[in-house]
Amino acid sequence: MKNVKPEFNRIAIKVGSNVITQSDGSLNTGRMLRLVEDIAILSKQGIEVILISSGAVAAGRNDVAPSKRTSIISARQIWAATGQVKLMANYQFLFGKYGIPAGQLLATKEGFRDRLHYLNMKNCLSAMLENKVLPIVNENDTISITELMFTDNDELSGMISSMMDCGSLIILSNVDGIYKGVPENDSSELIREIVGESQEAMKYISPSSSGFGRGGMLTKYSIAREMASEGIHVYIANGTRDSIITDIVRGKEVPYTHFAASTVKKSGVKKWLSHSREFTKGGAYINKGAQEALLDDKAVSLLMIGVSKIEGSFKKGDIIRILDEKGRQIGLGKSQYDSKKAEQYIGEKRKKPLILYDYLLINDKL
Repeated sequence: MKNVKPEFNRIAIKVGSNVITQSDGSLNTGRMLRLVEDIAILSKQGIEVILISSGAVAAGRNDVAPSKRTSIISARQIWAATGQVKLMANYQFLFGKYGIPAGQLLATKEGFRDRLHYLNMKNCLSAMLENKVLPIVNENDTISITELMFTDNDELSGMISSMMDCGSLIILSNVDGIYKGVPENDSSELIREIVGESQEAMKYISPSSSGFGRGGMLTKYSIAREMASEGIHVYIANGTRDSIITDIVRGKEVPYTHFAASTVKKSGVKKWLSHSREFTKGGAYINKGAQEALLDDKAVSLLMIGVSKIEGSFKKGDIIRILDEKGRQIGLGKSQYDSKKAEQYIGEKRKKPLILYDYLLINDKL
């Protein structure tokens, strides 16, 4: 594959449940093989691929019928546990046909909260890629049963793409992309390109999900917009079309919706923070002077002299919210103090900031 654009040197590919499962929930191994063939072609050309694949719960549901005493949550855990084994066994067998070793990484949202866990995950994936092991990532549905679940694997694929500095994210669903109307209607027009902050597509998107997946097109749109703002090209395409992945990489005229990447790049730490909004533990109210300094174009840290009040309980290293005098959140960052020490040092001139600039993110710069 010659003259591949730099954006395709490292790709994250997300495969939805509706792509690789049949109507009865069983795995569609024929479709999986087509996708594996496509990925194998890319791998043989030196393109690094990270596969984010759904399908475990759906595959397990087809094999196990829990007793009536089993709760819905426990049933889902059983399906995830049994289905994940089947899903990986199929992927390992299929990639093995092309001499590509495949490895599994099961992620939880909690793993993205702690910076050390985040870097451990990144190091693991980097080592796999360096050693020509194809990473297959899925949410660990056996333990992710609280409000800290990913919206679905679309969200996980976005976080993995951001973490691993991918040039592109390809989200494969069972439709060709975002349409101006109902996809099944022949008169509906496919939106081929979305650039910047355009809101046009929103009025055409249904918030509902379908089939075996948890998420719908609204989630895909939101994730795609966020990733594009971080400098990642995103393609929403139909995974049931043969050769769809290689066709996109080769620049062929195939149907998809492309979210053009922003030219503004974020540092690795800033990208981690942008995905940490749900993990905040407390907050710091700041005075007007500190607010003006943070909103200025110059790089500044949040000093204790600019803090007027500490809210909640947090430890050193936790992500906290930054609030203006009226309690409106203007940003977030990683605290260098615990809440007790921070409260003790309110308004003081101290050398160590509450939040160092490198670990601070302001809302209008998200």
